[in-house]
Amino acid sequence: MQVIGLAEPGEGDWARLRSLQYRDLYANTSTRIIGHMLAALITLGLFLGDLPILLLGGWMGTLAIAVAHITRVEASLEGVDHRLMTKADYFRHAVAVLALATVWTLPLLGFAPTASPADKYALWTAVAMLVAGSALKTSQAPITSIIFAGVCGAAGIYIFVLEGSYVFALASVLFCGIIISGAISSARTFLTARVAEAGVAEKDEVVSLLLREFEENEADWLWQVDQHRRIKAASPRFAYALGCDAKSVEGKRFVELLCGDEGWKSGNLPPSLHELADRLKRRESFANLVVQVELSTGRRWWELSGTPIANEKGGHGGFRGVGSDVTEQRESSEKIAYLARYDTLTGLPNRLMLTEGLNEALRYAAQWKTRCAFLMIDLDRFKAVNDSLGHHVGDKLLAQVSLRLKQVISDNEQVGRLGGDEFAVVIRDVPNPAYAGKVADNIIASLSAPYTVDHHTLYIGASVGSAIGPRDGLNVETLMRNADLALYRAKDEGGGEHHYFEPSLHADAEERLKLEASLRHAISREELEVHFQPVVNAKAENVVSFEALLRWNSKEHGFVSPGKFIPLAEDTRLIVPIGDWVLREACRHAATWPEDIRVAVNVSGEQLLEPNFAQTVVRALADTGLAAHRLEVEVTESVFLRDGRHARQTLEEIMDLGCSIALDDFGTGYSSLGYLRTLRFSTIKVDRSFVQGAAQDNRESLAIINAVVAMAQSLEMSTTAEGVEDEKQAQMVRDLGCTKIQGYYFGRPMPAIEARSLVVKRRNAAA
Repeated sequence: MQVIGLAEPGEGDWARLRSLQYRDLYANTSTRIIGHMLAALITLGLFLGDLPILLLGGWMGTLAIAVAHITRVEASLEGVDHRLMTKADYFRHAVAVLALATVWTLPLLGFAPTASPADKYALWTAVAMLVAGSALKTSQAPITSIIFAGVCGAAGIYIFVLEGSYVFALASVLFCGIIISGAISSARTFLTARVAEAGVAEKDEVVSLLLREFEENEADWLWQVDQHRRIKAASPRFAYALGCDAKSVEGKRFVELLCGDEGWKSGNLPPSLHELADRLKRRESFANLVVQVELSTGRRWWELSGTPIANEKGGHGGFRGVGSDVTEQRESSEKIAYLARYDTLTGLPNRLMLTEGLNEALRYAAQWKTRCAFLMIDLDRFKAVNDSLGHHVGDKLLAQVSLRLKQVISDNEQVGRLGGDEFAVVIRDVPNPAYAGKVADNIIASLSAPYTVDHHTLYIGASVGSAIGPRDGLNVETLMRNADLALYRAKDEGGGEHHYFEPSLHADAEERLKLEASLRHAISREELEVHFQPVVNAKAENVVSFEALLRWNSKEHGFVSPGKFIPLAEDTRLIVPIGDWVLREACRHAATWPEDIRVAVNVSGEQLLEPNFAQTVVRALADTGLAAHRLEVEVTESVFLRDGRHARQTLEEIMDLGCSIALDDFGTGYSSLGYLRTLRFSTIKVDRSFVQGAAQDNRESLAIINAVVAMAQSLEMSTTAEGVEDEKQAQMVRDLGCTKIQGYYFGRPMPAIEARSLVVKRRNAAA
């Protein structure tokens, strides 16, 4: 079936062989046409006068169409060896042959039954000659002969059986069988020859390639040793590789040359040379054996292959082989292996190596019933350094951090860098849970000391989360995830802390994921609402503005504290669309208030970093009809730490619109006076912590408020005291010089309709 073409072997390029079978069929087209014409004329001569001329003419026309069709099919196969023979090509040609054979069965089955025996035998003779000629010309494609001989032979056998000429029927069977068998045999011979030719060509190509590579690669050489393992017939290239001339190395021990004088005298041979000596001693062939070689030019790495040879008497005559210098390739491989396991900036193990170390620590703990630990370390305030002073300073700072980490750990720990400003420590053996805490405290203390980088004195810190194995995780993934959750809690608590993993952290993480999923749909579900807290004039106590404050009443979680969902929105950058919505809502409600009442909207750093945030403000004002001077944008100092230039540019564009800018929480962050010098803030807001401290007669808080008020007055800015809760505090901040007051004493955050009602009532009362 494979020779015929109805099945394909599992191996070999048989599509190409099929192409070779069919490529020459078209060359025999003219011979086939002549054969069919002659056979047709004989048939016409036999039955002309006995059958209607129209019947004979119709059959001749049908034959001409069938011959033309198979000629066109075979013409399409010309040059098929330049492409792959498809199954469609195969079956299309088989169908054309079947059609042609069917046309020849018409005279055998339709004309012959009414003819004389002599005419029947003459017709079969003509068809048989046509079958034999076709088989001869298409022997490489046996399906052609099988179909044509099978169909025509079956028709001939049928008429002989019908007439009772069983001898002729048997002869026809034998004739067709010989034709078909011969076609298959010829095709098998053809294919076998083609396969053999392809194999020889492939071997010739491989040998030529090897010879060409050996001739072109000047780093390769031939070597030979005698039965005593001494150099024999040293080639010039081999001598050059040794750094000697060919005569000087002749007769010297092969291994002695490779290990150098010192290595030979001391007997301290590298393991690879020991293996080479053993192979030579045991007279074993070897290939691609990489050995360490000590030469006068230094240490090199050679790749050797060798085969034992026989002498004239048939005994062992030594070894012959080839060699190459693979020093550069080996060094490259070693460098790649190093880069795959170590961090290029700090030289510490990377995530891959730490993962392997933690896996080994867990295996050891399970085997010996001990404990191990994984500590995740995140640098506090590193991003501010990176953004303000540049990545080159940040990289140098990370290098110093890695040095301190190396100094603070013992042989029981492995420290590495996970990426960015995250590091980790694997503690192989934890005698007690407090041990991990002690290591974490030492790390925090060491990393919190000041750094000096490019004449800058920098202060950062570190937060650490730890997980104890196997208590907090039986595998690497679980332990690392739990340590990460503990680190997240340490960061939430303000940084500079170490936190152990607790099972409740999983619940917190799941709650955070659920909150995030709900927060993503809070606007579309109309769960968000803007409340407004009044800000009053310190002397007259009349409302001058409202601060817009966001509230979230989730259908799934109920009322969610801003202290919980605002940081989540900032971490996930949901603060951008939510902040834009708050801005529009605040402007929309403020447009219904009296024209002298302003609205203050808090804007996060993520919003300011948006390329077209100023255009967002313009659209909010235009859509709501609020005058620009009635909008005050509140920002904190943190917005200047990531991209101070972009933040200042955006705020200047907003001020150019006519809006005012307030600096919130001044004194609680970095308190850089450079911001006050370069930007025209309208208001500085004194944080509630200072107000509460001053109310308790805290000297530092009083001093800070006095300093802020004096500075604001000199810069012609107003000051707003936040968190005022009673008359005593109100009088205190009024006496300290604050111009505006905000707090529960004058009003809690309220819905927009209540805010408008408050303004109207106070106006009516004043009137």
